[in-house]
Amino acid sequence: MNVNPFVNESLIQHRNLTSSQRKNLNTTKEGVVVNSTVKENENNLSGIKDSFLISDDASLPNQLYTDNKIVDRKLLPLSAAALGVMGAIAGLTGFVRYSAKVSKNLSKEKWLPAVTRNVNLSKEHYQVIFQMVQSPNSKTFIAGAGVLTLSAMAFIGKTFFDGYKDIWVKRKEANIQKNLQENLIDIETQAFSGKMQIIRAMLSKYSSDFEKYINPQNEKAEQGFGRKNFEQFAFKGEGIKNKNKESSPVGNILLGIGTALGIVGLGFLSLKNLTKSKMHLEESLNKTKDLIRNIVKTSTEQTKETDRENLTHMFVEIETSKGIHDFAKEQISLLNWENGAEKDEFLKKITEKFNTSATKVNPNIGGDGTPKPAFNSFVDDYKAFFYNWLLDTSNPQFALLFAGITGITAVGYGGKLTGEALKDVQVKKINAETELNLQKRLVSTELRNFKAKKDSSIFPLVREFYKQVDEGRSKEELKNTAENILSEIKNGPPYVYS
Repeated sequence: MNVNPFVNESLIQHRNLTSSQRKNLNTTKEGVVVNSTVKENENNLSGIKDSFLISDDASLPNQLYTDNKIVDRKLLPLSAAALGVMGAIAGLTGFVRYSAKVSKNLSKEKWLPAVTRNVNLSKEHYQVIFQMVQSPNSKTFIAGAGVLTLSAMAFIGKTFFDGYKDIWVKRKEANIQKNLQENLIDIETQAFSGKMQIIRAMLSKYSSDFEKYINPQNEKAEQGFGRKNFEQFAFKGEGIKNKNKESSPVGNILLGIGTALGIVGLGFLSLKNLTKSKMHLEESLNKTKDLIRNIVKTSTEQTKETDRENLTHMFVEIETSKGIHDFAKEQISLLNWENGAEKDEFLKKITEKFNTSATKVNPNIGGDGTPKPAFNSFVDDYKAFFYNWLLDTSNPQFALLFAGITGITAVGYGGKLTGEALKDVQVKKINAETELNLQKRLVSTELRNFKAKKDSSIFPLVREFYKQVDEGRSKEELKNTAENILSEIKNGPPYVYS
């Protein structure tokens, strides 16, 4: 079948429209259809009222007078943000001022320790550059150039395979979308056919009902049958009062009492747990004190260095206990050391640790406390093994480590890339199947929606027809009204093409 290229171009343009553009375009089309269905038949108002089915007592909807104005205060957030930022800065400067005032009168034991600023070379190419700057020689230059070259190769390879994956997934997605659109043709055809069938059924029903009032040959027929069914169906559900019962306050009271009891019970349980924890802590504290007493009893000149370290750790462990200063002074005085000055020095050291709020970090981890930069390198990168091998190519284990780690890294990345590509395609396939099943299930919903909107548009007109019957209008006038109603059923909103 030949397809008009202009139709294809129109479909492509429609698919590329944004949501707002589609909404505006659909609104314009609906307006054109509405305007095209309006016909001027007569110049007198009576004929126009009959043609347009204008009711004498039709009122405007209440929502028309609802005014939801939004006060434009765009400058208020900007002003609040500016004042908020400046207020925060003022508060910060006040905090700095207060901190300086507090630190001025604070004893040295309470001061925070100086911190070395550690610069971690966590990436291999950072470490390579550092080595080339810190130790410029042929080995570091060759190893650095090799690592940088390998990094460039890995980057290019990764970029290529990532692009290949995206292209492959995109092509599969295009095929999936094409199959989805092909399958949606039958579903959209069912919806379209169902709407047409609804219109035909409504035309058949109302034409048969109107015929009873218009055709003189059927004047003796049961004219009230169609009208009675219409009113029963049209007004079904109207006037139903809201039967929602008011919530009883008893439930809220019981809920409040239960919540209060729960809070009290949980608070009691928490206090009980804290009491038991305190008992366990007391037991641990007493055990530590007993160990200190045993070390003090058995300490000699030969073991005093080891005993000093052990006692220091134990005293620090229980330093928050009540009466720790007196306990430490008592036990240190009982030490069997010949030099009393050592015991005094040890007591002074322990007392200083008790009074010190912070301590320095281990030099092996954080440096010696000098507030200057310190460099260290903890690298988790396959290129580090390549660097080590280039520094010492005579070591075969370095070569094996590089080959093994690099191979595992490449295989792992390739497997991850393949898995993600297959996952993306399968997810898109399943999503397309889900969308297709959803559209199948929505056919009946769409038809009920169309039928409900069609009824809401036609029922007031049919009601007007029966009103004219009660007013005793002539058969010709009723026929004209019926023809207009049937025309509205066939051509009026909602449109079958929507």
